[in-house]
Amino acid sequence: MTYSSTAILALFIHCIINNDVIRNRHYRNTTPAGRTYRLLMLSVAAFYIFDAFWGVLYDAHMITAVFADTVLYFASMAATVFLWTRYVVNYLSERSWLNKALHYTGWFFLASIAVVLILNFFVPVMFWFDEGGVYHAADLRYAILIIQIIMFMSSACYVLFISRDMNQSVKRRHRAIGLFGFAMAILVVVQVTYPLLPLYSIGWLLGTCILHTFVLEDMKDDRRLELEEMILMEEKHKKELGSARQLAYRDSLTGVKSYNAYVEAEQQVNESIARGELQEFGIVVFDVNGLKHMNDTHGHEAGDRLLQDACRLICAKFKHSPVFRIGGDEFVALLKGEDYQNRMSLLADFEAQAEANQCNGSAVVASGLATFRPGYDNSYRQIFERADTRMYDRKRLLKAKE
Repeated sequence: MTYSSTAILALFIHCIINNDVIRNRHYRNTTPAGRTYRLLMLSVAAFYIFDAFWGVLYDAHMITAVFADTVLYFASMAATVFLWTRYVVNYLSERSWLNKALHYTGWFFLASIAVVLILNFFVPVMFWFDEGGVYHAADLRYAILIIQIIMFMSSACYVLFISRDMNQSVKRRHRAIGLFGFAMAILVVVQVTYPLLPLYSIGWLLGTCILHTFVLEDMKDDRRLELEEMILMEEKHKKELGSARQLAYRDSLTGVKSYNAYVEAEQQVNESIARGELQEFGIVVFDVNGLKHMNDTHGHEAGDRLLQDACRLICAKFKHSPVFRIGGDEFVALLKGEDYQNRMSLLADFEAQAEANQCNGSAVVASGLATFRPGYDNSYRQIFERADTRMYDRKRLLKAKE
């Protein structure tokens, strides 16, 4: 029972440490090395299970059952060694003859164990049980263990050889993998001498703990740093996009919202109308009088100053509303809330100011107001066209007063 206790304890520790990997939760297994590592951890867990049952069945002298479990024990052992070589090959991802040799050696070892286990049903070339139920190891069993020692030692040396030119972080992971190989090789040597001791399970427990601590956790830290860098880059891009959006949505001459922002606002109003959410809403359309004449007689700089003066006049009167420049001399204010409630008095003040400016030579701006009519208007364009018509009526009136 002591033999099985070691395997059971190893299984519990293995499942606790490698919980994320075994359950495939929060584990990055998108690479060949990542997928192979998970298969290796599953294979090691299966090996612990068969090893635990072996001690229980052997103590109970259930020969047939322990024979079957021994076959599964050696099969899972072969699978773990094979997956270990696959993991080293995939982790290093080297295009070298050493990597190829390790790759084919793993496949050869797995196939050889399969053949030997099948042959052992007919000829005890690997193990057998005598009439008293005592386990005996055959010569091939020792030969297979020696092959494993060579495989673990060679893979460890190979990994350490590759790591000589790596940076410190990668070299630390390579050394951990090499240490795993050396530890397994040493414990397999002792296992050859004491076949009934659970040294193989202890070796895998130590080895997987080394891998988890110095390889998997180290890679997680690298991934975390990589994600943090990606987040910083994303935030930087958002700021850059935000700056670009501000430039695109702000009129450079007057500082009010641009035509791009106006198109987006029009779309939002249409969506609100379609959903039946819009109730109180008004549009004031503005047109600056005399811009062409100013450009022709005094130059475009004077025309720009006229536009800026006109824009300040609009923003001063409709200070709670977004103002858009939608053309060369055209502006629009979208009225909601306080400005909508006071729209008539605001418009009257604005028109009075325009007439006063007409007398003193300041900026003259024609304006036209229209409000949303629920049940009648089904688009922004309908409201705008009424406001635009009234603006042109006002423009003609101002010109008639000149």
